[in-house]
Amino acid sequence: MEDLIKALTILNKYLDDGYHKNYPTICEHDELIVYVDPEKISEEDIIELNKLGFIPSNDYMISYRFGSC
Repeated sequence: MEDLIKALTILNKYLDDGYHKNYPTICEHDELIVYVDPEKISEEDIIELNKLGFIPSNDYMISYRFGSC
């Protein structure tokens, strides 16, 4: 649980205003998806997010570690 909280705290820094500000996550096919554009995340934070179980995918970040439907 601690790793998930750390990851979401990092991702929150990069969350855009708009629809995804209010609904930033979805879970689908054992993936937790967070609608944060990986290109906007610093390299340092990407490295930390990888350690915490999140990887970049298209226009969002995903985790197979925390996602389950």
